[in-house]
Order: sequence, then structure tokens, then C-alpha cells
Amino acid sequence: MSTDAGTRRARTRRRRSRAFLVAFAVVIAVLGVVGLAGAAVTTAQGPRVTRVSIDPDAAVNAAGSRLIFTTTQSLSHVQPDQVTVTPAAAFTVDTSGRSVGVRFALPLWDDTEYTVTISGVTGVGGGPATNITKSFLTPPLQSYVLQRATGGDTVFRTDLAGDAAVPVFTDAQIEDFRATAGYLVVSTMDAEGHSHLIVTDLDGQNPRELPLPGEGTVTNLQSADRGNLIGYTFTDADVGSAGARASVLFTASLTESQSSEEPTQVTRTGGESRVDDWRFVPGTDSLLMLTYDGALTLVSPSGGAPVALGNAVAITGIARGSTTVVVERVDGPVAIDLSTAQETALPHTDKALGQVNSVIPLADGQTLRVLALLDGFTVRSTTVHLVDQQGAARAVLSVEPKDTLIETCVSPSGRYATFLVAPDAVDNAYDGHQLPLPEKLQTHVVSLADGKEQVALTGFDISWCQTPPRV
Repeated sequence: MSTDAGTRRARTRRRRSRAFLVAFAVVIAVLGVVGLAGAAVTTAQGPRVTRVSIDPDAAVNAAGSRLIFTTTQSLSHVQPDQVTVTPAAAFTVDTSGRSVGVRFALPLWDDTEYTVTISGVTGVGGGPATNITKSFLTPPLQSYVLQRATGGDTVFRTDLAGDAAVPVFTDAQIEDFRATAGYLVVSTMDAEGHSHLIVTDLDGQNPRELPLPGEGTVTNLQSADRGNLIGYTFTDADVGSAGARASVLFTASLTESQSSEEPTQVTRTGGESRVDDWRFVPGTDSLLMLTYDGALTLVSPSGGAPVALGNAVAITGIARGSTTVVVERVDGPVAIDLSTAQETALPHTDKALGQVNSVIPLADGQTLRVLALLDGFTVRSTTVHLVDQQGAARAVLSVEPKDTLIETCVSPSGRYATFLVAPDAVDNAYDGHQLPLPEKLQTHVVSLADGKEQVALTGFDISWCQTPPRV
């Protein structure tokens, strides 16, 4: 090979390399110009929504659901006064990168169209402000009720029409059940009188059994408002013998990865730990215990110091989505904010309405009060009133004198109240379960906005209730 030929090829390769570099630089420059132009156009237009995420089913069943807007730009911090929710609902707002989320403090109303609008949204790089909006429809509300019968007991799933009930779980003896976001947990009893906790999917499929502390009975089954945590009191089968446990509080997870773990005992340090009543505190890991000695104590399974809240006769309820509890003291009911331990007297109602039998708090500060007019020891009438913070009362239910009101519960959103009524109480015989109840029971669902009855369901223990009936 001649030297001239090698030199020519080398020059050719250098020319091609320079041409490629020039072409590549031109392409990069063009892309840079296009990118800058696109960025300029985006900035000039302001943030635009590329995706919206919301789970309407979760929104009607649990507090804390979120609607998330994802946009084309990183966003300046959005303030709460920029957000409008119609119909009105309590919320918080947070901004992160290109996304802004609206978290609903309480479950939303069922079968309702909501519109969320955020005004004056701007990017961190400046540019014009834009308004973003999203409308969505929540589904009709589903719930579960328990029916007992001679041939076996059944948990049904139903809507508020009451004509589409579907059986999801049946057993010879069902004492109680609870529904969480992902599971049903059913307390059953075998022929020897021992309790079992069966966990299923929400449609009753894939049953599995939770381990219990031993052979014995489960009572006062409850579930946390969030997550898949349950609690119950447990009594050994040989109660009365040395070392046997009675009414001891335990918690357990329903998630499949943790459901085989032993339940966690909850105790009150330095005092009586046998539990007469208890509640999960919404939005926290704390539990409120009323022990056999009448002490009211706030305890934290994660190890926080217990908080003594004095003595009480009963826990009547914790408002959904809040930390406000109403307890019955010896001298009457009071409200306690469990986040601060501050106690507040409840406004009085007109004495002509009757004697207060129980008080159920609502998240908006109102209360449901069961009032009875007495003639000596005879109940002349029983009514339930919705009472505001000033004591003004509006009737939402009247119970016939021959009937008995057993339990009052409020739906997660606060839109409805349910009233468990035993008709013809004198002739309504009790069943033979560990938790004995009248054989005939009706669950009346009433809209609190106007007091109109939505449906009367046969059965009890509607899944809105935080606790089982107590008679």
C-alpha cells in the first residue's frame, strides 16, 4: 500500500468526522431550540392537568381518601383557600412537585356528584395562573347486616334499597362481625362454647382463621377506622381458676401477611386491666379503655405513656373522623377531646323532651341523643333528637312504646343514622347466643338532613356500627 493512498484515506476519515460532528451539533441545537420553545409555550400556558386519580368507592367508606391532580409543571404551594369542594366537605391540601392532592377528612356522601376546583394554580417558574377542576360521582352505599335463624346465621351485603341482599357468610352460630376496608372478620362459636375469628374477603371468599390467645370467648369485637386492625376482649374457657384471664383486651391484624401472628395484649400499667368497654381512637394508634375499676385510660400500643382521664360509667361513642369522645360520668355525660384531654360540658336539652339515656357525638360537633319520657318506671315514649352546640333539638326518630330501641349508630360520612329496634318487646323472645338478642330485630336507616327513613332492614349489627349491641 502506497503512502499517498493511506494519506488520502486518513483525510477522508477526518472530513467525515468533522461532518458528523457538525451535523450532530446542528441536531442538538435544533432540539435545544425546540425544547426551549416547548418550555416557553408550557410556561406561557400555565400548568395543565395530565392525570387525575380518585377512588370513589374508598371515598364513601373511609376517611382520608385523596383526589390527586398531576400537571405539566412543578407547582407553587397551593393554599387551602384556593380549593373549593362542592358539596362542601372538610379537607386538607398538599403540594409535591407536579402534583397537588386534596385529602377528605371524612368519608364522602354516597350517590353524590362532587366537584373539586383549585383556582390560581401556578408553576414554580412563574407564568400565568390556571384553574383546574374535576367532577366525580360516588357510588351507592353498601353495608352488611347479620341475621340469626334457627338453621344458622348469615351475614348479608345490601344496599340502602334493601331489596338486593346477598349472603356472603353463613355459620351455625355467629356472635358478631366487623367489616374493614378489605376484609370481613366474623366471630363464631362452636358446639363446645369456644370462640373463633374467621377472616374472609369482602365477598365472603377465602376464609381463614385468626389465632386467639387460647380457648375461650371473644366479646366486644371492633375494627379501626383505617387499616385492617381489629380488637376484642378475651376470656379463658376456664375463667375462675387460678391464672385464668377475664375480659383482657387484644389487638390483631387482618392482613394476610400478619394474620398468623399471635394477638397483642393491651394492658394498663400499674392498674386494673380487665376491660368493661373500649374504643379505637380514629386517626391514631391509641385505644380508650374503661376498666373494671371505673378508670378511663388512653393507652398507646406503640409504647406511649398512658393518660388517665378520671372515672366513668360508660363510653357512649367517639365521633367518626375526630378525637372527641362522649363518656357517661356519675353526674352525667361529658365530651372529651382525646388529643388534649380537655373536657367540655354538653349543652342541655329541654327537659320536656325527656331524660337523656345516651349521647352519640358527630364530627361536626352535634350529638344524637336518646331521650325517654317516664311515668314512674314506665317508658311513655322514646325519641332520638339531633342536638346542635347550643342545645337546639330536632327529632329524627320516634319509637313506639311497645318497641325497644337497642342501639344507635352513625354512618361513616355522618349522612345517616341507624337505629336497631326490637318490635313488640314484651313478646319478642331472646335467642340463645352468647350475646343474646331479641329474635325479631329491625335496623332503620334515617337521613339526618331531613329525618326521612331510607329503609328498614331485617337484622342487626350493620357494618357502620363501631361496637356490637349491648342489652
